Amino acid sequence: MTAPNATATTGGGHPQRWLILGVICLAQLTVLLDNTVLSVAIPSLTTELHASTSDIQWMINAYSLVQSGLLLTAGNAADRYGRKKLLAVGLALFGLGSLAAGLADSTAQLIAARAGMGVGGALLMTTTLAVVMQIFDDSQRVKAIAIWATISSLGFAAGPLIGGAILNHFWWGMIFLINIPVAVIGLVAVIKLVPESKNPQGDRPDLLGALLSTIGMTSVVFAIITGPEHGWTSGQVLLPALLGVVVLAAFAWWELRIPYPMLDMHFFRNQKFVGAVAGAILVMLGMGGSLFLLTQHLQFVLGYEPLEAGLRMAPLALTIVVLNLSGIGPRLVMKIGTPASVALGLSLVAGGLTSIALIGGGTDGTYGGMLLGLILMGAGIALSNPAMANAIMSAIPPEKAGVGAGVNGTLAEFGNGLGVAILGAVLNARFAALVTVTATSLPAALAAAGSDAERQQISDAFASGLQTSQLVGAIAVFAGGLLAAALLQRAERAELRRQESEKLEVAA
Repeated sequence: MTAPNATATTGGGHPQRWLILGVICLAQLTVLLDNTVLSVAIPSLTTELHASTSDIQWMINAYSLVQSGLLLTAGNAADRYGRKKLLAVGLALFGLGSLAAGLADSTAQLIAARAGMGVGGALLMTTTLAVVMQIFDDSQRVKAIAIWATISSLGFAAGPLIGGAILNHFWWGMIFLINIPVAVIGLVAVIKLVPESKNPQGDRPDLLGALLSTIGMTSVVFAIITGPEHGWTSGQVLLPALLGVVVLAAFAWWELRIPYPMLDMHFFRNQKFVGAVAGAILVMLGMGGSLFLLTQHLQFVLGYEPLEAGLRMAPLALTIVVLNLSGIGPRLVMKIGTPASVALGLSLVAGGLTSIALIGGGTDGTYGGMLLGLILMGAGIALSNPAMANAIMSAIPPEKAGVGAGVNGTLAEFGNGLGVAILGAVLNARFAALVTVTATSLPAALAAAGSDAERQQISDAFASGLQTSQLVGAIAVFAGGLLAAALLQRAERAELRRQESEKLEVAA
């Protein structure tokens, strides 16, 4: 077995640790950009591929769901067969999937290509954080994880800006084809720089667990996405929802009974782990759902071009970068502790969503309200994400670093998928209740309108739906953040009592 710190040959870790961190952060950035880069291409896709709102949701969620279904298995495989090896394989698969997506000429082809990209993305997301855990020692690991988490958040938040810049000059397929040179450069750098580390006696991949988790999560998200269209009490919604719940219960039962579980369910006995899990899902629910809706609002309702919309979303990414790369975010986390960081961070995210809903979300809303909301969300993400990633990784044994990274990535992807599904469903339900035109998307509804007054009514209905969905997201993030912080606080107190008890036993 390769020891967890076998590559650490100097104080602080591996001698080339910062260069290696730069390489794996580049790979991570590329993967995460593709969660949100598609959002500014929605008008192009609805026009050129005749995509409906549910088609768009599946284009986004096919990527997220495949990743979240495979991340834990990918983490197990990386621990067992080699993190460097699977990082290289992930880059290659991601590049090939990007090529297929860029050349797709139908919604079905693009959804399938996005699912294929998710396979490569799953391998990349698990191995990058696992490598960080291997090449940095305790003295610099928190700082390295903060940089990694900043790049991860930046990947989500900068997608609309980068996508807008590309679409300003090229057709929508270029937002995928641009990944190919990055994947090639990353592949060469990984082969030359990243040290191999693995646990040859690690658990063998849990294929049934991967299948059950993917089917379960996909079924639940399918029910949420199709609810507004078919009705929440229809068989087309209730049956997949029931299937998802049953399959996820079967997944938990299976994981508890096999000797090599994809996800060790006993981790959930650790309140620190549970608190970080809850927080990670909620912060991504708020950010993923908000980005999905705001880019549409800026383009469809307020009439901005893709690049203009991306630039107006940029303060979210810039706030994250400034706070974390300046060291303000990590220092504040270390000063006030993980529970307070999570509570404050998620409260800021909730405040940002509320500001967007009440001040910046209507057809007559000001960009100032949206700007305030984006800055508040960026500050909250910069504060909470590193704290939650470190809490998750520190709650899992070092030899299972790949699994820990898989858990962290699964939560981010599933939270993003839930955000798109839930907040999108709230918007669609509100929109359908306020308009008389039957259409599968906002552009289709505007095209079917018979007068300027009717078009204004449709725009107002969409804006109203956006405001409602952002408020729902704000309530969920705020309440969940308080719960997550409470669990983390209880876990820290229990750990402190255990340490004090051990000291007394030694003294006796």
